[in-house]
Amino acid sequence: MTPVELSRTVLHAVRCAVDEGQLSVAVPERVVVSEPGAGGCGEYATNVALQLARAAGKPPRTVAEILRPRLIAADGIEDVVVTGPGFLNFRLGQEVDPLQDLVREIRAQGQRYGHGDALAGQVLALRVPYEVRAEVVADAVVRIVATQGGRATVEHQGGRATVQHHGGRAAVEHGELVDLRPVPAPEDPAPLGPDAARWALLHPAPHDRPRITADHLVQREGNPLFRVRYAHARVRSLGRGAARLGFAAEPGPLNSEADTAGTPAFQAHAPQAPAVHAPVLHTPLSDYPRILTAAATHRAPDRLARHLVTVADAVLPFLTCVLPIGEEKPSAAHRARLALAEAAGTVLAGGLSLLGIDAPEHL
Repeated sequence: MTPVELSRTVLHAVRCAVDEGQLSVAVPERVVVSEPGAGGCGEYATNVALQLARAAGKPPRTVAEILRPRLIAADGIEDVVVTGPGFLNFRLGQEVDPLQDLVREIRAQGQRYGHGDALAGQVLALRVPYEVRAEVVADAVVRIVATQGGRATVEHQGGRATVQHHGGRAAVEHGELVDLRPVPAPEDPAPLGPDAARWALLHPAPHDRPRITADHLVQREGNPLFRVRYAHARVRSLGRGAARLGFAAEPGPLNSEADTAGTPAFQAHAPQAPAVHAPVLHTPLSDYPRILTAAATHRAPDRLARHLVTVADAVLPFLTCVLPIGEEKPSAAHRARLALAEAAGTVLAGGLSLLGIDAPEHL
């Protein structure tokens, strides 16, 4: 069960409790599921009971206990424990591997992974000044809002609305008026080229002045744009390398039995593989839908840009153990690692596309 699926399961439990008259609240549009905090347990936790308590007129722990039996009965959930003031902690079934499920979900959805309906039916009228950064931010916001079912138009202050396209249809409606006024670029970013220029304008928070410098062009680890694009290019390269070796990606356990036993033969060829720790890669990938929703609702493409850096930094160290080394033969573990790497590549490609930045096959 992935975090998205678990979130839907929690929403269903809330809806059932409301329908049966045990809770008198408005069912929220979405529920945030994350790793348990201090004092928590299991694989995931949510604070939905604390969020609903005031409207329900009940203590948070009472709300949590109302939801608990419905959640325990759901497929894929082994136990639900209430901790602290009312946090619901989930332990998934022993046969369930959240990382494998997540990889399968990303592979099934492709670059639409993370898309949702948080802004379904909403139309935003983005009002921007005649300034390059504001226009680039607005362009990215239009794309990101569309991932959550919304539509956006752009109009210049003192001017008329311009038409933005969504799903092949022209959107000209005026909706909620939103002023986009990020700190202007100190100089023309065009000399950086289209990709680096857009990154320079989108990566900083809107209240920060963007740096229009050649640092964005340097192919070194200190350049966040390089790390993101390099991570994607490396994933694509690994896919080509695997094809030459005659194997393809397939979700599964990241380590074979020999790997987990720590045999000397494996340690000699790929000592880093047993150290693969699922949450290191799982968290940034599973967080992507939440980040994308937040970027859409807050009209903040910088949140997406910074999260892509997080994904790249989590994936790059892992890529060294994807392909067989030396005398190793391709195994189920290699196929699973390639599937995980390709899932990360899909997230990186999708995010870069929303920012209007190319995701290179080679770098």
